[in-house]
Amino acid sequence: MKDKLVLLGLFFGLFFVACDDVEEDPNPPSPVVPKTTVITPDFDAQMAYDFIQKQVDFGPRVPGSQAHRDCGNWLVEQLKAYGAEVLTQEAQVMAFDGTYLPMKNIIAQYQPDNKRRILLYAHWDTRPFADKDSVRTKEPIDGANDGGSGVGVLLEVARQIQQKQPDYGIDIIFFDTEDYGRPEWLPADGDPSDWCLGSQYWARNRHKPNYRAKFGVLLDMVGAKDAVFNREGTSVALAPGVVDKVWKTAQTLGYDTLFVDEVTGQTIDDNYFVNMGAGIPSANIVHYHVSGPRPMGYGFFHHTHADNMSIIDTTVLKAVGQTVMEVIYQE
Repeated sequence: MKDKLVLLGLFFGLFFVACDDVEEDPNPPSPVVPKTTVITPDFDAQMAYDFIQKQVDFGPRVPGSQAHRDCGNWLVEQLKAYGAEVLTQEAQVMAFDGTYLPMKNIIAQYQPDNKRRILLYAHWDTRPFADKDSVRTKEPIDGANDGGSGVGVLLEVARQIQQKQPDYGIDIIFFDTEDYGRPEWLPADGDPSDWCLGSQYWARNRHKPNYRAKFGVLLDMVGAKDAVFNREGTSVALAPGVVDKVWKTAQTLGYDTLFVDEVTGQTIDDNYFVNMGAGIPSANIVHYHVSGPRPMGYGFFHHTHADNMSIIDTTVLKAVGQTVMEVIYQE
């Protein structure tokens, strides 16, 4: 037994001497850190549909109307209920005819101290006249798709963010007085500043000094049954990288029949003023035909009384909402 102990002692002594002679690597390899898999929550299209229905139930949200005031108050309270820090911008803005309109931009902030930010936005007002219709042209429209759909999708995004925060701080803005531009029965004057009065105001008076976001996504007319989302021309010209990000995400998710790669002409929408006035590269997800059975342009419902709940499709809402969710959670 004693001999065995001596032999064991010699063995371990030699082992430790040998170990002492091994030189340490002055540049050891960095440890491999496994990539964290972020699971994007499931977007509930029925909730988005219900949010659109609620807006339509107020009536046409024409600036200055009781429906506009009531819906605006509801939007503020809904965003607060979903955990956002909410503020509003209220001002008088001048319409195409020289009249002044009460404007209310509604801004919801998630993780307001996070310097890395993404901006999501839509307009919540509705057209004060059905100037592309053949009947009741001087009456306001329901705006289920043009106004209601983008807001409905973003309310569901807000509800999901409350339950699971992405890595980026998210700002959701509902711009007002977007759709009060010059009607069809007046001669065009080529002045794009008739439109998007709320986003123009915000671009000049951002809710935080020197506010910046890495990029923005506008949702406009994103719920109709026959929707097609071509790459909008102004977005391609001013924010091609953001367009690529959004469209490739949608196509990877299997929504390539909705998000297609044809490019529209350049349009004037809120993203134009956010890009040009605030310097935030933004893509516009908007229903606009380039080719196919319908003539080029916005859907048949555009600025008519056909823009009601009968055209809203939950499968389209799902495609848009899930794409936006994937973009913000995987950034």
